[in-house]
Amino acid sequence: MIETDHEFRAFVDRSIDVGVYAIDTEFHRERSYFPRVALIQINNGSEIALIDPLVVQPEPLADLLHSDSVAVLHAASQDLEVFLHWANAIPTKIFDTQLAAGFTGLSTPSLAALHDRVLHISLPKTSRLTDWLARPLTTDQLDYAASDVLHLLELRSHIVADLESRGRLQWAEDECEELRQIPRGRRDPEEAWRRIKAVRQLKGGSLGAARALASWRENKAADLDQPVRFILSDLALVGIAQRQPKTADQLRKVRGVDDRLARGEGGETILRLVKEGQDLPPPPRSGTPKREARPDLRPAVALVAAWVAQLSRELQIDSALLGTRADIEALVRGDDDARLSVGWRAELAGEPIRRLMSGEAALAFDGDGGLVLEERSRVRVPGPTS
Repeated sequence: MIETDHEFRAFVDRSIDVGVYAIDTEFHRERSYFPRVALIQINNGSEIALIDPLVVQPEPLADLLHSDSVAVLHAASQDLEVFLHWANAIPTKIFDTQLAAGFTGLSTPSLAALHDRVLHISLPKTSRLTDWLARPLTTDQLDYAASDVLHLLELRSHIVADLESRGRLQWAEDECEELRQIPRGRRDPEEAWRRIKAVRQLKGGSLGAARALASWRENKAADLDQPVRFILSDLALVGIAQRQPKTADQLRKVRGVDDRLARGEGGETILRLVKEGQDLPPPPRSGTPKREARPDLRPAVALVAAWVAQLSRELQIDSALLGTRADIEALVRGDDDARLSVGWRAELAGEPIRRLMSGEAALAFDGDGGLVLEERSRVRVPGPTS
């Protein structure tokens, strides 16, 4: 257990050149906008350290993350966000055991399932839903936390060996790098409205009001480090946008708005935003512009999706890794940035699908309920005549 800056620095000095280390975090964000890190677990191959981020400074962790050693994590996305928020750093290289396992036929396995399947080891479960910010931590908590990284390096070795035998190690490493590079941190307030499903159905002034309110709510939540629902619930936000109140009394009658919110400066701000939202120009499209959807391509998408699902089973690759329905739609539609048109996905599925769509190949049943992609004979089967 590391609870001083001196101990933390000494441990990092012993770990920074190991080449590969396992790392995990325990954190909470139920009552905050940003994740509140409560514990950091690191296995450098010869010792396990449980670092208390409540009492040490983050600079040593940043130095370790910025080193050339590979950080091994499981389901890394949220841990990477924790590192960025607490230490303003993310690892230079990562290996995500959950993601990599998808290339060996396992579909997004939990850490416990992966230990059981690959190492035949059962992880402790008693402290999974515990208050990690409470002090002192119990022996059960410390044992549970240490177990998350105890066998992670061994687990990586098994997965790497499996991937190498299948010729897929580079694919997994490329996916890990793509995951590492995903933008993280404070969310764009101007895009906050897109995460509220009911808002996406609004139009005109109601949509403008919702966009203005969502942007304000996002900024205020980040400034106060509170969940957005603590500022204004989705229910209240949508209700305000639909009813567009002009007075505090009208605002108070909206479902989800209480007296505390309606009166004073907060209520005045909401009413002002509702008014300003009426004049907002239409929202820009998110991301890269896509070609318009073509209803006539739906049968092709359904057929290709069935073949891709079968291909993923045959190749023992998680179907979500090989290609989601959105990926298939993008390729069939001809989007320039379709994921199935580049890299290993193009080799396995993108090029065969292109040949299918161009008429060079055809899909047929194999007699056992499966599909087979084969050269097109261009011989039409006689059909009914009118």
